[in-house]
Amino acid sequence: MGYYDLPKEEREQYKSSIENTVVSSVKTNMTNEVMPFLSDSDTYVRKVAYQSIGVLYKQNKEIRPLIVTWLEQLYDNTDEKVRQTIIYACGEIAGIDFIAIEKLLTKGMYDPHHSVRNAFIGSLKISGNKNPDIIAFCEKYILSDDPEIRRLICHGLELRGREHPQEIIGFLKKLQHDKNKRVRQMLIHVLGQISYKKGCFYFVENEVFAWGNVDIYRAFQKEAVEVHGRYEKFSELSKNDVIAFFEKKGSAS
Repeated sequence: MGYYDLPKEEREQYKSSIENTVVSSVKTNMTNEVMPFLSDSDTYVRKVAYQSIGVLYKQNKEIRPLIVTWLEQLYDNTDEKVRQTIIYACGEIAGIDFIAIEKLLTKGMYDPHHSVRNAFIGSLKISGNKNPDIIAFCEKYILSDDPEIRRLICHGLELRGREHPQEIIGFLKKLQHDKNKRVRQMLIHVLGQISYKKGCFYFVENEVFAWGNVDIYRAFQKEAVEVHGRYEKFSELSKNDVIAFFEKKGSAS
């Protein structure tokens, strides 16, 4: 039976059991009891586990180094679900203390399994929404020789860019001539995603236009229209507003 298949009262009891096991495991530096939760096939069980780790870290300053050491030990597990859960836990921590888990997040970025690398993206996005320390980290890897790393970093900047597009647009510009198809596709995706929040569209459009890269600008136009249509309830501008803007700009040029 899945986590959300349980009756509410049983689910709350199960959640408390996971949280208590996490606390006990950290304090005793034992992993046997917590391992079933970290490796559970149910995504929501693993989510309760990594969120519990994040809460424990935030509420207990005196054992934070112990928690990081514990996470590093767990990450050596051969089960990708365990490693994925640990990297998501890093994302919970990174919002307030990126430096403490930077080394472990970097391991997640290079992990051989795609699900762990996806967890890295999610963790970078979540922490970046709260903590500007991701900027210095991304600067180190945005022009990595490995196109997969460039793609991951580009994607990880997304949530930071929705609130602070001026902080990440310079990084995105560095990728405008990237020869890797997946990196270029991610660049366009992120440009679209950071364009629809309040106060962002005109800034992003002006910056991308100023790059003078016709192919990227055209792809951005298409993506911006699609994104504003998809998220119209949450966008500052409507899809038709964006279409009209581009049509007016085209006729004026």
